Amino acid sequence: MSLTGIFLISFLVVHVGINACIWANDGGQMFNLASHFMATTVVIRILEVGLFAGLLLHIIQGLVLEVQNRSRRRNGYAVSLGNRGSKWYSRSMGLLGTLLLFFLIMHLSHFWIPSRFTDLPTTDVNGKEVADQYAEIVRVFQDPRIDILYILGCLSLMYHLLHGFQSAFRTLGVPNGKYIVLIKGMGFGFAVIVSLAFAMMPVSVYFGWVH
Repeated sequence: MSLTGIFLISFLVVHVGINACIWANDGGQMFNLASHFMATTVVIRILEVGLFAGLLLHIIQGLVLEVQNRSRRRNGYAVSLGNRGSKWYSRSMGLLGTLLLFFLIMHLSHFWIPSRFTDLPTTDVNGKEVADQYAEIVRVFQDPRIDILYILGCLSLMYHLLHGFQSAFRTLGVPNGKYIVLIKGMGFGFAVIVSLAFAMMPVSVYFGWVH
């Protein structure tokens, strides 16, 4: 579970970096070039298969762990410790993961499926004809209902990462003490920054902060 989680965390770094190109405010040229590179490079396409395999494995592992945890203790504690024992999001990883799965399905239907299985309009960037993914982003994020769902999805991602980041490294044997404090700090920063960056995409597009 921890290995597939760290693999997916590394993907988030790449994904948020590509998405950040929309803030170049160049009419989407940098973003379209980056998207074209990711969609047409053979090595990236092979890694994409590994990404889906890792994602599927992570989902299956999460479901199995949730079932195991529930079956091992059918009766709850007589006294609930609440947040004194553990944070609510660490006790709700199954729920957060399920919400993220629904969000992922929506996200793939909006962007990945059209880019792979439909002919998107093209645009010229420095003499190269590329799919206009940026125009698709602008089109999708004009709907405030979709924007709200994306923001809620990013909120679920943040809380999922707040526990999952440090938990993954603990599972791999990072000892308590100063190391785990460092990992927790890094995890908090990563969860907030990455999730906020993703959430700001629909907000920036809807309010016309990018052009």
